[in-house]
Amino acid sequence: MPSPAKVIYASENEYRQHFHRVYCQGPIITFDGIEVRFRREDFDHCMFESSKRDGSKDRFSKERSERIDWIKATLESADAELYQGWDKGRKCCDPDSRVAVVHEEFVVVIRVKRAPGGTRTAKFVTAYLADNSIRKVKGMPKWTGK
Repeated sequence: MPSPAKVIYASENEYRQHFHRVYCQGPIITFDGIEVRFRREDFDHCMFESSKRDGSKDRFSKERSERIDWIKATLESADAELYQGWDKGRKCCDPDSRVAVVHEEFVVVIRVKRAPGGTRTAKFVTAYLADNSIRKVKGMPKWTGK
């Protein structure tokens, strides 16, 4: 599946407005029916990166931001490879964390929960180009949704 076109804006504020317009007005529905909710502050987490690789996201990332539409496309793609995420605190796989990969080495992470009545909802966690860690991502167990 071809990757979506990159989005080119002149400023961080234009990307922020795009994110709020596309992602924060209502849920994005995954290909398998999960409602994913986004918060306005999620922009800062997924569109910034650490300049010193120390975990402090202090620099706006044009590279990440140009892929802003890849988040929705990845969530909606039935071609996505789905993996369990990693729980850093417990140092183990997390079956409630779903990592989707479909466009190059771009990953989208959501946290899934079952709502009363059996419906599934999710909270957006992050999205990034996993060029240095894609082997780790693809080495995790498959996400089954159970």
